[in-house]
Amino acid sequence: MKKILFLILAVSFAATLSAQHLSANHNKVADGYNFWLYTPEGYVKGETPKPLVIFLHGKSLCGHDLNRVKRYGTIAAIEMGMRIDAIVLAPQNPGGSWKPEKLMNVVEWVKKHCTVDTNRIYVLGMSLGGYGTINFAGTYPDRIAAAMALCGGGTLRDYCGLNQMPLWILHGTADRAVKISASQHVVDAMNACGNGERLIWTRLAGMDHGSLARAFYLPETYQWLFSHSLADTNRPVNRSFNISPSTLSRDAYRAARQGGKVIRVGDTATAAVVVAGNDTANNPVVRPQKPAKPANPAKYHTIKKGDTLGSIARKYHTTVKKLCQLNGIKSTTVLRVGRRLRVR
Repeated sequence: MKKILFLILAVSFAATLSAQHLSANHNKVADGYNFWLYTPEGYVKGETPKPLVIFLHGKSLCGHDLNRVKRYGTIAAIEMGMRIDAIVLAPQNPGGSWKPEKLMNVVEWVKKHCTVDTNRIYVLGMSLGGYGTINFAGTYPDRIAAAMALCGGGTLRDYCGLNQMPLWILHGTADRAVKISASQHVVDAMNACGNGERLIWTRLAGMDHGSLARAFYLPETYQWLFSHSLADTNRPVNRSFNISPSTLSRDAYRAARQGGKVIRVGDTATAAVVVAGNDTANNPVVRPQKPAKPANPAKYHTIKKGDTLGSIARKYHTTVKKLCQLNGIKSTTVLRVGRRLRVR
């Protein structure tokens, strides 16, 4: 009887894997990275667009063997049984820091070859990948719906763009590999821009560097990302989730192993709201979540030579103050030609 049950489970698991698709891609993108690409069960190119989740690994997985990227993270969680209704991109860094431009080259390749919901592109990573997440999201804040950076930092010249998007930064207080001050530097730089309302900053008491990798195996991690869209009015951050030392216990891997339920957009309806300022690890207060209001489509303006905040405001019948609020910038921010500003 046990042999029959095992055979049934094995056949069922094999059928699930065949319905999904994971491919290794080498030398596909000029000035890019080699990468794993996962498409979910039921995905058909040209039909319903799917969210895109970008996973950036840490220094220990750098190299030229793509199988190393499976050692932990989103692809590892999928292979353990987690079912994510999204396209997943997991590039491999051969060494050195992650380059935002090279990452975007790979994203553009994926958009060309897959049916991607461009309002729902997300990035998350830890350690070196946490740095990569901050630098990539800060370079393309108008193209990333939400980002999660674990035990990393940043090397941007200008962190103000990060204020445009929902961003969750987590770091363990006992991290010896990357000091928590590296994440605090990012937070301080964002706050210096004067608008940190879309930031969640979580200090995880007593947690070390490697412990944060368990976040990749929590359904809540992806549910939080999926609860954001570029089409959301004012792009508010969802504070409906609590990642704490207790949720990042060794039992976190069970969530991935259990599989079963597909994690998809719209899975946040029964979540509890955690109200704890900018630090969800510090005595959170829980209350029922209010239903989300319908979102109005966002509108953007691509900056051209000679544009000023004043001229853009007049063109779209708004104010400079409103433009600054929407984009997390100051009235004195230098406008770079080619950058997209949200005007509604």
